[in-house]
Amino acid sequence: MTRPDGIPDLPGAQAPERATRNGTGWYAVTGLSAGAFGIGAASLLAWIVDALSGATRSADPLVAVGGWIVDGVPPAVKAAAVNLFGTADKIALWCGLALVMGAILAGLGVLAARAPRLALGGVTVVVAIAALIVATRPDAAAMSALPTVGGGGVWAVLLTGWIGDRADQQRAGTGQPGLADRRSVLRLAAGAAAVSAVPIGRGLTAGSGAQTARASIVLPTAGATAPAAAAADLGTPGALPWQTPASAFFRIDTALRVPSVDPATWSLRVIGEVEREIVLTWAELLRKPLVERWVTLACVSNEVGGDLVGNARWLGWPVRELLAQAGPRAGADMVLSRSIDGWTAGTPLTALTDDRDALLAIGMNGQPLPANHGFPVRLVVPGLYGYVSATKWVTELKVTRFETDQGYWTPRGWSAFGPVKTASRIDVPRSGREVRAGTVAVAGVAWDTGRGIAAVQVRIDDGPWQPARLGDEPATSAWRQWVYTWDAQPGSHTVTVRAQDGTGQWQTADVRPSDPDGATGLHTITVRVV
Repeated sequence: MTRPDGIPDLPGAQAPERATRNGTGWYAVTGLSAGAFGIGAASLLAWIVDALSGATRSADPLVAVGGWIVDGVPPAVKAAAVNLFGTADKIALWCGLALVMGAILAGLGVLAARAPRLALGGVTVVVAIAALIVATRPDAAAMSALPTVGGGGVWAVLLTGWIGDRADQQRAGTGQPGLADRRSVLRLAAGAAAVSAVPIGRGLTAGSGAQTARASIVLPTAGATAPAAAAADLGTPGALPWQTPASAFFRIDTALRVPSVDPATWSLRVIGEVEREIVLTWAELLRKPLVERWVTLACVSNEVGGDLVGNARWLGWPVRELLAQAGPRAGADMVLSRSIDGWTAGTPLTALTDDRDALLAIGMNGQPLPANHGFPVRLVVPGLYGYVSATKWVTELKVTRFETDQGYWTPRGWSAFGPVKTASRIDVPRSGREVRAGTVAVAGVAWDTGRGIAAVQVRIDDGPWQPARLGDEPATSAWRQWVYTWDAQPGSHTVTVRAQDGTGQWQTADVRPSDPDGATGLHTITVRVV
């Protein structure tokens, strides 16, 4: 007798288990195990291909598929993800991708028990889609799709081999029904190790030259240092420090794997509508007259009262001096900056050539830039949200026009221009907390990184606006701390804050979402006084 899949049955042998209630778990585990080995093999091959090709984007299919998902996310979904997960958005993406892939792998394992050829077709479709995504990513190399194909081959061979072994055991009457036997459990554990070991090893060894170089860098002394800021921090208990440590500075970008750039090989090209194209090297940049500036950076996805904003002391060379050497041509009005991983931002040319001191930054709070904040060089532009200005790992400045080019987020629904809106935030007390009746310090920060902050007012419930005390303002490009002394009476109260910019304009109370060009509204908290 011959089975439908073409494998002859042995005389008197037990019928194959197939995907029965007892066997389904085994096949699902086997599908997961085979797929995990395939993913691990693809990641290992990608490691080799990346080293050989020098691709700026990884050939790893998981990284490519994750990046493809990020690129295709509508603005509303992206804003919701950032608001929900904050700086853990990438972890959330990896977890979601793992769940989806796990379901696919397990499902194909179960399908392989019933229809092996159909399951192999499913494997082929998944691998083909992943390979197409890898091959069409920005800056993909000629061999970028090979690891995906190779990993898919490993997946297919192991899946069919293990399913065939199971069928042989069942025909011989030696197979044990159930969720998983010892061998399948070991296979799954080994597959999981294969998935995790390569990325971990890659992370530990990647960019060793860059890591060594960063550790050995002694930043040059700035020709113009940042103003003293001792009186800018009011020291209110529970409030965040005026200067944000690099370790606590928010990170929102599209890089699922932080690029590792060796400054010895880094260079910046200035091209496009310029009189002279320029190539700037790391050694040349270090010899430029560097300046220090206090600059507060904010993410356009920051909701009212959110924490996607931070203030730091940046060291760098003013971009206007570089552009002056290149000589932008008449009619050019935008600079398209490009990261080493292909991400772009479209910045108004005027924002890079006026007196706001937009920087090619190499230092943050007295240290070389951390890798996840753009080492070795990034853009820092006061007065603009990061999605139109704060390009990390920057390698190219293209002088162009808004009518000709667009940055990464503009075609995805965000505004082409992203001036930072006047905003204020209450840091203490925390909303929903209880405080003791009597004197309570209400404190926080306010920022308008183009015009500065002239005043801050606080309102309790529906009472009148009361002035808050301000810390010093070393620079209008930095946020300003404030504190209001409140005589808190028992009961439930709402506390609202608003800020006035340097021109005398109060921030708007109109409530608008972050897309397409930044959230507006007044931060309000609720506290219970006991």
